Amino acid sequence: MFTGIIEAVGKIDSIDMRGVDCSISVFSEKMSMADVNIGDSISVNGVCLTVTEHNGLVVGGRFVADVSAETLKKTNLGQKKSGDRVNLEQALMPTDRMGGHIVSGHVDGVGKIVERANDGRSVRFRIEAPQDISHYIAAKGSITINGISLTVNEVESHLFTINIIPQTLAETTLNSAKIGDRVNLEIDVIARYLERLLSGKNEKAKDISMGFLAENGFIR
Repeated sequence: MFTGIIEAVGKIDSIDMRGVDCSISVFSEKMSMADVNIGDSISVNGVCLTVTEHNGLVVGGRFVADVSAETLKKTNLGQKKSGDRVNLEQALMPTDRMGGHIVSGHVDGVGKIVERANDGRSVRFRIEAPQDISHYIAAKGSITINGISLTVNEVESHLFTINIIPQTLAETTLNSAKIGDRVNLEIDVIARYLERLLSGKNEKAKDISMGFLAENGFIR
């Protein structure tokens, strides 16, 4: 599990294709590998990958992870090449502060940036989401974009907008994002569970009411 608060921006050192899947090596000046174990999870552009090798360094960390054919097909990792920058976050520890929202590292779809505009000191992005997940996206709700926990500003059909503050621009790959770029999207897990409850797939769905939602912390 992750929080969507990016720890470092890394660079893909190499991509070793092995048939239909691959192994990638990622380097980061800022991310320490000193406490990382083989088998630990690291979010790479919002994709949960398992560490198979690392150099163990505190500064200048490098790790290797396998990427399946399905992940290459379903995320923007399939379009990445050596030298590309990616957002990195290590898995949440029980003692860590939850600074963003609950992020699983399982990408639900790939969106496309259709607009980028300056908005004061911030930058506003409009993103086109796949139609099969667009109904999960709500104004003022949470969404994960390339591993970054963000708040949705507006929603119009399958398009939504986000505003990125200078700090987030400086600490993530969004500072270089441009129109036409494909971005990994993970919807808020609460939205998914709410739909399951309200769709009748859960036998308790008939008991769902506004009072139930307020009592269980879904709404205020």
